[in-house]
Amino acid sequence: MRGIPSLVTDIRKKVFTEVARIAYAGEGYTGIEELPFKIVPGDRPLHRESVFLERAIVGERVRLAMGLGMRPVQTRMLMTKGMDAAAIAEQYYEPPLINIIPYACHACPTNQYRVTDSCQNCLAASCQRVCPKEAISFVNGRSWIDPEKCIRCGKCASACSYHAIIHLERPCQAACGMDAIGSDEYGRAVIDQEKCVSCGQCLVSCPFGAIVDKGQIFQVIQSILKGDQVVAIVAPAFVGQFGKNATPEKLVSAMRQLGFARVEEVAIGADLCTLEEAKDFLENVPENQKYMATSCCPAWHSMIYKLFPGETKNISMTLTPMVFTARMIKKEMPGCKVVFVGPCAAKKLEAIRTDIRSDVDFVLTFEELQGMFEAKEIRFDAVEDAEIEHEGTAAGRGFAVAGGVAQAVADLISREAPEREVKTARAEGLRDCRKLMLMAKAGKYNGYLLEGMACKGGCVAGAGTLLPVSTAAKQVTDYQKSAPEALPENSRHRELAEGLTELYKPVSDPL
Repeated sequence: MRGIPSLVTDIRKKVFTEVARIAYAGEGYTGIEELPFKIVPGDRPLHRESVFLERAIVGERVRLAMGLGMRPVQTRMLMTKGMDAAAIAEQYYEPPLINIIPYACHACPTNQYRVTDSCQNCLAASCQRVCPKEAISFVNGRSWIDPEKCIRCGKCASACSYHAIIHLERPCQAACGMDAIGSDEYGRAVIDQEKCVSCGQCLVSCPFGAIVDKGQIFQVIQSILKGDQVVAIVAPAFVGQFGKNATPEKLVSAMRQLGFARVEEVAIGADLCTLEEAKDFLENVPENQKYMATSCCPAWHSMIYKLFPGETKNISMTLTPMVFTARMIKKEMPGCKVVFVGPCAAKKLEAIRTDIRSDVDFVLTFEELQGMFEAKEIRFDAVEDAEIEHEGTAAGRGFAVAGGVAQAVADLISREAPEREVKTARAEGLRDCRKLMLMAKAGKYNGYLLEGMACKGGCVAGAGTLLPVSTAAKQVTDYQKSAPEALPENSRHRELAEGLTELYKPVSDPL
């Protein structure tokens, strides 16, 4: 649904905008209780059976946007409960990050085959004949599937000449590559947090907007108003996300109007990551490890820890581009606060790791940043260009699309060790990532460099993006072509890489 305006995206934008507007007012969380009435005005519902239900859902969205948990349905609790602790400049996320608002869930059907009105009651009755459980009969001139007998093999749907049998899946469940979504006693979706890696794909797949992640918009703005030097580091997938007028030069200017002291592109950190992963591969594969998996995607990283703990030794321990860039900034500007702005929900939890939280203070998605622009009424066609240095290389910018990480690392290895053959394999989407790791565990990828991306298409398909994936990927490709330097080894920041990794200590699970 990314890039397709809808009531769901409209409500999300309004929540982020209004939370940002209250934060910029500088009066704490005064007015928060009124937001459900402002976002859902009048006395008639927009899309649900009750305006009161719509406001209750918006109330939970507001709490989650401020980093708070949902209120229990069984007891009375003010919307502002706990906000004293959250409405400050230093506040970490408390898991779970991804939440389902139960009374917003539609209780969609799960894994069912149904016969539609397209059934022609044909003489061949192929659907009935191929069914291994005799679950199909003809009732009132149309085929009918007995749900008690059906084993959901799909043979009937494949056999129907009129495509009259459809497969119904719960969208969030189908999108979850970790099989972390089940049902409660009322048929509503629930998340098994032990399995969830916070990729956020369920969030963008739910057409009812029932799945919501926590945010830090309020805390970022509080830090700005407090007088902190707040530096934004922007992921390579940013290009084009805020409209055709939002050029890199205008984006930097607009972000300064929001109160950011400085804006840097994370492509710089991606270049340093490329250098370190290439070094890692040359030093350790195959002498110390069978293959090497890239470290950049936190949800892919966490999936390996949860499902393939015996393979974690094969993950590169190189810092992610986000952390490389944050450490570089804090080395240059001691005492500043760093905000990672990107497409990824899982980065929010990566940032609260005990070995990372001193480097990255806040994480915002592009969608949340858009709310801040709306709150300050910033229009990019009226923003002047800022003078900026384009320091990320084409290779670093390419990290935003699937295959970009492995390509950058493999190309660098080929240049530095031309006698060394580098084979790569990659997967997009956690379900395919799991298949990739099963093959790797079986020894099918010994000597390989493996890239896993939790989102199909790469970072441009993250849960916090605003553009259709194909459009975003093209924007990144064009931006790569405009880079003043193509190769990461020519980055002027190259000498920083080793110094920035000195204090790094890997932990058991990145999320």
